[in-house]
Amino acid sequence: MEIEKLLRQSPPGIPGIDGRFYSEVLNGLSKPKKELPSKYFYDEKGSRLFDSICTLDEYYIPRLEAAIMSEYINEIVKLIGPEVYLLEYGSGNCQKARYLLNKMDRPVAYAPIDISKKQLFEVSIKLQMDYPELEVLPVCADYTLNFDLPVPQKTYRRKIVFFPGSTISNFDPIPAKLFLKNVAFVCGVGGGLVIGVDLKKEPGVLHKAYNDSNNITAAFNLNLLERINRELHSNFDLNGFEHYAYYNPKESRVEMHLVCLKNQMVYLGNNSVSFVKGDSIWTESSYKYNLEEFEQLAATAGFRVEKVWVDDKQWFSVQYLVVTDLDSN
Repeated sequence: MEIEKLLRQSPPGIPGIDGRFYSEVLNGLSKPKKELPSKYFYDEKGSRLFDSICTLDEYYIPRLEAAIMSEYINEIVKLIGPEVYLLEYGSGNCQKARYLLNKMDRPVAYAPIDISKKQLFEVSIKLQMDYPELEVLPVCADYTLNFDLPVPQKTYRRKIVFFPGSTISNFDPIPAKLFLKNVAFVCGVGGGLVIGVDLKKEPGVLHKAYNDSNNITAAFNLNLLERINRELHSNFDLNGFEHYAYYNPKESRVEMHLVCLKNQMVYLGNNSVSFVKGDSIWTESSYKYNLEEFEQLAATAGFRVEKVWVDDKQWFSVQYLVVTDLDSN
């Protein structure tokens, strides 16, 4: 099926069309501890800013993940096996998937799944040109919700999900388990998951990673309010908030916030949200695991950790998980 036709058939759920963006923003800001879903960082500007973050020396995750993938790619693709259907959740520019596609044995199809329709269209066209034997099946959807998965024209042996960048860290523990259980269901018994998992390390390293000297992470965080203003016709004073990120050792997570610098009233449609100086909007969590903790989490979702690759400092891991049980509690 042609890429353009697939994208036209994508299910509803794009922010600003069915009201989900509005309802989730309003719901988050109405809570006693105000919060916003981190998945809405990635509009066109937010995606560009995140690409810039990934080039920063302080933000170690992309560099270490790429090094691990490069060093162990032959082991990884051997475990994946031939003739698979590769799915990537939160595919972005699809550059990371190319590590796999360049080395995999006769992949049947690749489904990049992302909420950013314009970028998804552009990269899917480029992928189809670069890999003419591969069936590219883009899915424009919020991968945290249910979505329809295209069926490849050719027969495949099993599904493999690719979830790099330690995006799993952005889920709180219970949602992380539920998300992994859903991935296991999509893959089926015998299917696999290649996942990046950030590991526990010195708080000072984490502080620098989320408070870079060029303030690009701050711009990325504040762009969420800019997007709300533009798409929901709101009136956040962007100069009235500042980026604040710190490591919470009790919860083993980095927390990213936007702190209000003055009293202000923000309007969302017919609703309003009041802010006083010092109020905080929680925009992202990034949990850090040790290997045993993540293995236990994976097991509760029906996965067995088959292989783990880490960097020399043991700051980051790439892991290969296999679905063994769809009836896990």
